[in-house]
Amino acid sequence: MVPVNIDKELCTGCGFCVDICPYKAIQLVGGKAEYMLMEDCFSCGHCQAVCPVDAVSMDGLVSDLSFSTFSELQGMVQPGTGKVSELVSLMRSRRSCRRYQAKTVSLNLLEDLVKIGTTAPSGTNSQSWRFIILPERDNILMLGDLTADYYRNLNRQARNGILRFLVKLSGGDSLGKYYRRYHDSVAEALREWDEEGRDRLFHGAVAAILVTGRKDASCPAEDALLATQNILLAAHVMGLGSCLIGFVVEAMRRNSGMKNKMGLDAGEEIYSVIALGYPDIKYQRPANRKPVMAKILRFKRDRV
Repeated sequence: MVPVNIDKELCTGCGFCVDICPYKAIQLVGGKAEYMLMEDCFSCGHCQAVCPVDAVSMDGLVSDLSFSTFSELQGMVQPGTGKVSELVSLMRSRRSCRRYQAKTVSLNLLEDLVKIGTTAPSGTNSQSWRFIILPERDNILMLGDLTADYYRNLNRQARNGILRFLVKLSGGDSLGKYYRRYHDSVAEALREWDEEGRDRLFHGAVAAILVTGRKDASCPAEDALLATQNILLAAHVMGLGSCLIGFVVEAMRRNSGMKNKMGLDAGEEIYSVIALGYPDIKYQRPANRKPVMAKILRFKRDRV
């Protein structure tokens, strides 16, 4: 929780901060806003953002993210402004990249991407995400080796028909499903990694950002993935290709050694691994999408 300070001399008593506060932690007293319920406040900052006379401040929060590779435009983009067409074009133009140049991505740019990630919303404003930057190709290869070790072991288990049977008897067919769906393709990818040095996991990416979250947050997975989407879109505008590497996420979740190597603690979980680099391919048009599947529901409220 971050303390909220209200300058009574500046406050006009408009009540905007009172109306906008999710937990009613601010009240009007004698025609002035007053911060009342500190234990309920989760430091969302709405009160500071809505005040027309800048009478509200919050200790410990920064308004300037201090980007290194570009200058941030100050002020708000108000609802109904901006071009939806440009926003949608950006979203549709970002594609997963599986062919990268050997060119290094600067650490400043990677750090700016992390800062952009933190502008995403989070449940109860917990901002419980953490970002692990792997800035060099050697870091990626090391993570690739750890991931390969995990899948070698998993493939050995999956080839064991008795073990698959026992797992199924215990109430699930997860090992059998993996064997039928992934074993052969993973085995070939491992062979190419070991014998040919071919990288079918990161596809030659030179950097990566791992997004984690605190397990005790209200919705850590959603928080981390919202931050991830911010990073993906920003990377595209910055000239980078990106790709989510789900096989690494799955391996890290099940392998404590990988978590320890990446510096995760017991209360932390991995939610996304973003491969990054300058693309060595140029897409010419957005990919088509499946038809929209949407269901419209209307209910009448039951009244007693």
